[in-house]
Amino acid sequence: MNRENQKRIFVLAVALVAIAALISVTPPARSDDEHATKVKEAAAQSAKAAKVFDAIMQAPDKSIPRDLLARAKAIAVFPQVIKASFVIGGEGGRGVVSRRTSVAWSDPVFFRAGGGSVGWQIGASATDFVLLFMNDEAVAGLMKDKFELGAEASVAGGPVGREAGAGTDALMQAKVLSYSRSHGLFAGVSLKGVVVRPEDDLNQAVYGRSARQLLADDKRGAAKTEAGLPAFPQAITRYAAISDTER
Repeated sequence: MNRENQKRIFVLAVALVAIAALISVTPPARSDDEHATKVKEAAAQSAKAAKVFDAIMQAPDKSIPRDLLARAKAIAVFPQVIKASFVIGGEGGRGVVSRRTSVAWSDPVFFRAGGGSVGWQIGASATDFVLLFMNDEAVAGLMKDKFELGAEASVAGGPVGREAGAGTDALMQAKVLSYSRSHGLFAGVSLKGVVVRPEDDLNQAVYGRSARQLLADDKRGAAKTEAGLPAFPQAITRYAAISDTER
């Protein structure tokens, strides 16, 4: 092999090494950017849900009774759901769920909801929806690929005001209590037929875990390292703190 060919082979080898190094470095950088974007998106969702929950609870005579919050195993908020996307569209509204654990209200877990019929309360504008999951069986439903309210778990419009007033059979037996807020009106409304699904592309991007894994973790409290994510569990804690007896 002459010197000219050796030189060409050497140059080619150097070029291949450089390309391989570039390929090995570029994906993590892109992945970091994607992770940061998803975390920002998730934090915005958590902040929206927190704002809705705070606004509802700041009017004690027209809010969710505190004793119901104290009994709830998980709480979901779907902010600013549009009627067309909720009832007709396949994607539906985006929401956040936090579960009561032995430590604190959990990291926000991301879900979508759609389908069903919720009557006139939606109207033509955006509506906020709140769901209280009242027992472990209801929470277990959230760990499935999809969870239909009214079919897999009984659902009823929840009471509003300082006292739960949950003396009726429907409220006592309901596994999920549901509410809506539209045009300033907050009321209990049955969301029978609504299907809730995990938004696991977002959960995996932010946490590297599925909704099922996140909700099954009884020792995980609110996120501390991802800026903005704890907004929703912190809002719940202001009105339904985990007591020392629960820890």
